[in-house]
Amino acid sequence: MAEACVISRLAVIGAGLIGGSVARAAKAAAAAQTVVVTDASAEARKRVREIGPSFADIVAETSADAVQDADLVVIAVPVGACGAVAEEIAASLKPGAILSDVGSVKASVARDMAPFVPKGVHFIPAHPVAGTENSGPDAGFAELFVNRWCILTPVQNTDPAATETLQAFWEKIGANVAVMTPEHHDLVLAITSHLPHLIAYTIVGTANELGDVTESEVLKFSAGGFRDFTRIAASDPTMWRDVFLHNKDAVLEMLGTFNEDLSKLTRAIRRGDGEALFEHFSRTRAIRRGIVNIGQDSAAPDFGRPHGPLPIAPIARPYASDDD
Repeated sequence: MAEACVISRLAVIGAGLIGGSVARAAKAAAAAQTVVVTDASAEARKRVREIGPSFADIVAETSADAVQDADLVVIAVPVGACGAVAEEIAASLKPGAILSDVGSVKASVARDMAPFVPKGVHFIPAHPVAGTENSGPDAGFAELFVNRWCILTPVQNTDPAATETLQAFWEKIGANVAVMTPEHHDLVLAITSHLPHLIAYTIVGTANELGDVTESEVLKFSAGGFRDFTRIAASDPTMWRDVFLHNKDAVLEMLGTFNEDLSKLTRAIRRGDGEALFEHFSRTRAIRRGIVNIGQDSAAPDFGRPHGPLPIAPIARPYASDDD
């Protein structure tokens, strides 16, 4: 087993969805010989011990204890706490270790953590673009990163060999790997992840504010689109609060562009401009097909949701296009 491992000793700080999935995946794929996990919550540490060796070989009481002799340290906490964790573990990191994270904001994480990284430790921020709306030690699973992207954002003067090792680790647990600057990462994720979450939180909040008169109807008649928004809006509030505060500039830039496009659609609806609406919807439909074609989502009907028995005869779709 040791010969197949990319990392001899892995330390994961944070036993939630992503940290728990990193630990489980490393165990399942034999990417690390020994996996050490810790969490600020005593209850979470207790739960990791209960889950057992499929999650971690060792559960440490503190972050400083967890990183002792670790070859790779993955900080899996909300981005606003990364700097404080880096300060806490700095004196315990061994020379030659790789220090990374899993936050969905990179420039602020690099800025907050870098001052505490000891000389001789390789600091490589990372972001696995994967997740669910669930959180806590029971939320993670080993297959979370399979065929998903992990973006590495090495800081200036990072040893290329360390980046290659971290890339090999993520590939070992199933991920595709891309490398870019922290600033470019934050701009890309502002439109592909952060803005969609902001929109989902807003739409679900608006529905909630409609009041008791319509509450039962909103829940009862939720169409697929609204259900998807509620799933996204159920994501961890602490994590997403920190994301928006730490990627403020990029999110505001993308939000400005979105508002301009929304104004165009508003004018088209007001003026009865069906041609403009059809052109826009056709273009966005092609983007969805592109995502499915590159294997980043399922083409299964209704996003692969399980259903009861379906009627034998196909349901008539009089408004479907010829290529459906």
